[in-house]
Amino acid sequence: MPKNLIIHNLEVRFQLEGDDGALFTRLFNKHIQAWSRLYEEECARAERSGNDRRIGDSGGSR
Repeated sequence: MPKNLIIHNLEVRFQLEGDDGALFTRLFNKHIQAWSRLYEEECARAERSGNDRRIGDSGGSR
C-alpha cells in the first residue's frame, strides 16, 4: 500500500435542493469509483515492486 497519502479525518457537507442531489450522487459515485480504481492499481504496483525488490535482495546466493 502506498504511503504517500494519509487521510486521518475528512468531513464534507453539501446542501442541495431538487434534482441536484441525484446529480451530485451520480457524479460523486463516478469519481470516487475512478479514484478507488486508481488507488487499488497503485497499491498493486507498489506491492509488485516490493516483491521484485525482495527477489533482487537475495544477493544471488543459492
